[in-house]
Amino acid sequence: MTSLLVILVLVLLSVAMWQLTKIFDLTQVGKKGEESLVADDKDNKVNGYLSFAFLAFIYLITIYCFAYYGKFPLMSNSASVHGKEVDQLMWISMILIFIVQTITQALLFYFSYKYSGRKGQVATYFSDNNKLEFIWSSIPAIVLAVLIFFGLFTWNDIMFINEKVEKPIVIEIYAQQFKWTARYSGADNVLGKANVRLIEGVNTLGVDLSDPNAQDDIVTDELHLPKGKKVIFKIRSQDVLHSMYMPHFRAQMNCVPGMVTQFAFIPSITTEEMRETPEMIEKVANINKIREENSIALVAEGKTALDPYTFDFLLLCNKICGASHYNMQMKIVVDTPEDYKKWLAGKTSLVKSVKEEQAAKDAEKNPVIKDTTAVKVDTTIVAAASMK
Repeated sequence: MTSLLVILVLVLLSVAMWQLTKIFDLTQVGKKGEESLVADDKDNKVNGYLSFAFLAFIYLITIYCFAYYGKFPLMSNSASVHGKEVDQLMWISMILIFIVQTITQALLFYFSYKYSGRKGQVATYFSDNNKLEFIWSSIPAIVLAVLIFFGLFTWNDIMFINEKVEKPIVIEIYAQQFKWTARYSGADNVLGKANVRLIEGVNTLGVDLSDPNAQDDIVTDELHLPKGKKVIFKIRSQDVLHSMYMPHFRAQMNCVPGMVTQFAFIPSITTEEMRETPEMIEKVANINKIREENSIALVAEGKTALDPYTFDFLLLCNKICGASHYNMQMKIVVDTPEDYKKWLAGKTSLVKSVKEEQAAKDAEKNPVIKDTTAVKVDTTIVAAASMK
């Protein structure tokens, strides 16, 4: 309520100031020295100098940013095979944008300075110039066509999957507010059918347990991937629109309620190998330095110090899906093929987990009661025997 009152007061003050300004302008009508609202040669000349100065300012800021922030990696260390192609496409786009921006901004502000208005000067007017129109229409059309076709071919290479030849590992990524769940297809490499109407107990994904292909499906809250093996993700959403985003793998795909989308890639570097790269070591050191500095203030206030940061690949949501959208993430671990097999072998299938849950419920409903009357001891005989 206080904030609303403050806003209303500020609005009223603004209106009052505007009205006072208008009254002051009316009182100056007819007085000597009144300035015209029409720009003269002096105004145009000043604006021309200011435009040229702004051009210099833009380039100085650009040079400063390259010098000061150029050490930070923009696009490097992709953790997937196709990531290099995506990074290459992005670099080409950024370089072209930079070149075009540099040239066009230079021309724009230079002409503003050179051809600033002067009394009696008339601009040259071209009613039609086919040659000029052809040039400035053809150049951007050709550049955009090259970028579009390059991007299209890259996208087709990423999305084309020959499942019979490549035999990728099939994993379902299930999105819901505000968590991710992974379902592995098991030994048969085929996911069982699923329906949201079948969600019950530990079967949080609504898997059809009567489906033969679902008998070896494994559900986990952590995503493990083998290095060098293609993985195809079948993506579902339980509630709203989410977006499966794995920035280090240059992978993103929308999770649409009511339909299954997919994305595939080959991890090219394990988690441990990524942690040992020079760029990542430097990044982790910088983050932990900041955490140590912040921890000093927290400890002084009687709070718990921040834990040291350790790098992990993450699966994030790239759609604003609700209040806890920022915290919707899942840890991704890229293992060697051998470690991946060991990890997967230690997991329990969903069918087995459901049976164990049902057995626990049955045990609660029908507890085993021990029959204490089955064996009776004649205490008189025992007492008589002890007296002999």
